Amino acid sequence: MIGSILGTKIKQTQAFDEKGQRMPVTVISAGPCWVTQVKTVDTDGYTAVQLGFGEKSKRSISKPQTGHLKKAGLDKQAPRFFREVHVDSALFADKKMKTGDAVSVGQVLQPGDVVSVTGTSKGKGFAGVVKRWGFKGGPATHGQSDRLRAPGSIGPGTTPGRVYRGKHMAGRMGGETVTVKNLRVISIDKDHNELVVSGTVPGPKRGLLRITLLERLEKPLVEEEQLVEQPKEQVAEKSVEESQPAGHVEKKIEEKPGESTVKQQKE
Repeated sequence: MIGSILGTKIKQTQAFDEKGQRMPVTVISAGPCWVTQVKTVDTDGYTAVQLGFGEKSKRSISKPQTGHLKKAGLDKQAPRFFREVHVDSALFADKKMKTGDAVSVGQVLQPGDVVSVTGTSKGKGFAGVVKRWGFKGGPATHGQSDRLRAPGSIGPGTTPGRVYRGKHMAGRMGGETVTVKNLRVISIDKDHNELVVSGTVPGPKRGLLRITLLERLEKPLVEEEQLVEQPKEQVAEKSVEESQPAGHVEKKIEEKPGESTVKQQKE
């Protein structure tokens, strides 16, 4: 079984768990992916498959990539991304995986699974130590005019006479490979190849993501019925009910049989 699949980030929204607690979720477009190359122990020393994902213009494909896809029997496909995924050697022994096969999200994941999502974080450009590393900075008063966001001392004096490697200083921030672990799969839409996971994932919209299975659990975190967006009227009524104090009970006046006739006779 392939333990990973490629996808792109669509948007971030919210869902509610069994206790009614609101939780952030992320919608991901996962798959379909095509097997463009199969690596075995005999040829490469390890077992893995190369997956192609996304679409782009065929004019943008180089000649080496065109030949690579033609060898895999994917002449009509023009994947945008190529990534390698390690798999179990039993797939090749049973001939369950070969070049040209399509891998969908339903074949890899199911609701309730615990996954990790790897992507490239948003680039922030050149940043100072306060933003990049969370430094406290210098005092704003007592004669200090330009030391508010300065790093301060970066090391001792004569000994060791140098700045230690890895010292936190100002520099380029973001644009790094980030992995977020222990996210739960909320739901899977096999018809539209969409995946909903709990929490947030790194990277911008339409950024490439790798979703890897960590643990398989039977019970989903959120029922699929709770993911349906409610109309604005229902949301407004719900907010009014929540705004009422605890223990509030609406008093209903019930008329006993015969009271209405007595009132009419008096009038």
